[in-house]
Amino acid sequence: MLSSFTRYLLEWYNPQARPLPWKGIRDPYRIWLSEIILQQTRVEQGLPYFERFVATYPTIIDLANAPDDEVMKLWEGLGYYSRARNLLAAARQVAQEHEGVFPQTHAEILALKGVGPYTAAAIASFAFGLPHAVVDGNVFRVLARFFGIDTPQDSTEGKKRFAELAAELLDRKNPGLYNQAIMDFGATVCTPRNPGCKNCPMATECKAFQQDRVDGLPVKAKKIVRSERFFHYFLIKNSDQVFIQKRGPGDIWQELYEFPLLETEDLADPVKIETHLATWGLGGAQRSSQLTQELTHQRIQAQFWEVKMDQIPAAKPAQWLLIPQPNLEKYAFPRVIQRYLQAGERQLSLF
Repeated sequence: MLSSFTRYLLEWYNPQARPLPWKGIRDPYRIWLSEIILQQTRVEQGLPYFERFVATYPTIIDLANAPDDEVMKLWEGLGYYSRARNLLAAARQVAQEHEGVFPQTHAEILALKGVGPYTAAAIASFAFGLPHAVVDGNVFRVLARFFGIDTPQDSTEGKKRFAELAAELLDRKNPGLYNQAIMDFGATVCTPRNPGCKNCPMATECKAFQQDRVDGLPVKAKKIVRSERFFHYFLIKNSDQVFIQKRGPGDIWQELYEFPLLETEDLADPVKIETHLATWGLGGAQRSSQLTQELTHQRIQAQFWEVKMDQIPAAKPAQWLLIPQPNLEKYAFPRVIQRYLQAGERQLSLF
């Protein structure tokens, strides 16, 4: 027998009220693709990326065969680039381990690179009708408010409690419909800010609403602390060429491209910059714009310097690539560099 919460939710849900290209379909590839894109991303931002990926890679085999740089470029601007690397790795995993056929059991889906419990439950229920409940930010919020749960959602106890409750409330005959309903309800009615409590069909039984605790739930135990980093990017160029390099593993923006970089403990003065350039056999840096990018746990302050070169410096690092300036548009860069290039705040003629 369905709980009153589940009945309210299913009576409220109208699949046509929020049409999206990945809703109501059974294609596990497109469902998986949409779920990976929508991790840490608003639907409005993720939708055009989903459409471009589907158009470029109609099947998971097409994606598995794609060059790494091409996929990263298509992902450019979406952030959280580990998702793109995992997307490609999982596609190749399906190609190699499942002969190109998307796995159909919850355990096999969960074993894919970058697929966690929430994503596995979403794919399993939407594509294959398997009874697994999704538990994401929307679900945490809806359940915490309706049932008045003040256990921190990011604690071990909280994760277990919410997962058990979500599984208990799941309509096992229609798991995909129920999962989509609670996700849409959290995205459109029980929103983080300014929720639509006055028009909520569950307000009369919602403990948070009745106890005037809507703004206080759900509870998080951990607070995000951002470290501050200072990046100095050098646009080392002649009339029509510029140096770039690819970021390696073990740090942010892995496998994206950037200009030669010096990281310092602060926004260093020009004397320090010239001293560093001298180690590459260069000099004459001109300060350009300073931009900031906020990441989840880091705040990047980026200072751009333009350096003209008459000849290739003998002391240049081996990882530097010299490319024609118009070719910059073919490489995937971190958002802070994209903004610099797109804002016209430099001397480069890109296009």
